[in-house]
Amino acid sequence: MSQQFSSNNKSYVLRAGRATPAQIRSYNFLAGQFLVPYEKSIINFSEIFVNDNPVIVEIGFGMGAATAEIAAAFPGNNYLGIEVHKPGIGKLLWEIDRRQLSNIKIIEHDAVEVFEYMIPPCSLEGIHAFFPDPWPKKRHHKRRLVKRPFTNTLAAKLRQGGYLYMVTDWEDYGTWALAELSMTEGLINSCDGFAAPQEWRPRTRFEVKGLEKNHEVKELFFLARGGADSA
Repeated sequence: MSQQFSSNNKSYVLRAGRATPAQIRSYNFLAGQFLVPYEKSIINFSEIFVNDNPVIVEIGFGMGAATAEIAAAFPGNNYLGIEVHKPGIGKLLWEIDRRQLSNIKIIEHDAVEVFEYMIPPCSLEGIHAFFPDPWPKKRHHKRRLVKRPFTNTLAAKLRQGGYLYMVTDWEDYGTWALAELSMTEGLINSCDGFAAPQEWRPRTRFEVKGLEKNHEVKELFFLARGGADSA
C-alpha cells in the first residue's frame, strides 16, 4: 500500500514497504557517513566527495543495485543518489558497505527541490533517471518527473557535453519524454529518436520483470548543448 503526498507537484509516492533488519541496520549506522542533509543551499561537491571527480546524479535509485554496480565499475566518477524510500536507501547503504565504495552520496528528499536549491549550475557530468514512476493515468501526467519546465532545470545543471539518460518500460511515457526533452532548450538528442541501450547500464530486477510482461524498454540519451547559457 502506498501513502501519497498531498501536493500535486510531487513526482513520487512514498511507499510504506517494510525494511529488512539489514536495511534498518545499514541506515542507522551508515546514514551519517553517506547521507547529505537536504538544505536550501548549493552543494560543494569537492567537499562532500573530497575530490574533484565528475559528478553524476541518479534520480530515484529504487533499491540501489544498479547504482552500486555502476559506481563500482567507474571509481573515477562520483555518484549522488536522490531517493525518498528508506528501505531503498538502507539497501544501497548495505551495498556501499559490502563493496567498500567511497564514491556515492545520498540525499533523502524530493529530487525537484534538490535540483532547484542544491545542485550548482553547469556542474554535472550526467543525470540518470532509470524507470521513473510513469503515472499512467492521464490526469496524473502532470506529476511525471521528465517534463518541462523541470527538464530546463536539469539541462541547466549539466556541464557542456554532459548527458541526461532516461530509461522507461512504459511506452507512452517514453514518447512523452522524447517530446519534452526534444523541446528543452540546452539539450540535443544524441540519436535519431530513441537510443540504443548503453552497454555499461546493468539490467535491474525491475526491468527484468517488465520484460517478462512484454513491456518494451525505451531509452533516451540527450546531451547538453553548451551549458546553461546556450539556446
